[in-house]
Amino acid sequence: MVFARAKIACFVDGDYWHGRDLDARIAKLSAGHNPRYWVAKIRTNFERDRRHDAVLAASGWKVLRFWETDVLKDPGQAVAQVEKALVRHRDP
Repeated sequence: MVFARAKIACFVDGDYWHGRDLDARIAKLSAGHNPRYWVAKIRTNFERDRRHDAVLAASGWKVLRFWETDVLKDPGQAVAQVEKALVRHRDP
C-alpha cells in the first residue's frame, strides 16, 4: 500500500518468502530438499527487501514492513502503525 502524498510505503511480507527469522529459516532450508537453491532464493528476497527499503528511505519515503503472521494475528496493530505514520506526516 502506498500513500503517495505522505511518501509512506507499506509492505506485508510473507514469513517464508521474505525470510522472517532468517537465521532459523536458513538452518531449516539447509537441511531440506535442494538447499542451495532455497537458501539462495530466500536470502536474495530478504536482501532485496533491505535494498528497496534503503532506496525508498534515501528518496524521502517512510517504509513500514509487517510480517504476514503478525497482520493475521492482530491487523489492528498494523493499522495503528500506519495511522501513526500518517499523523506524523500531517503534523511534523
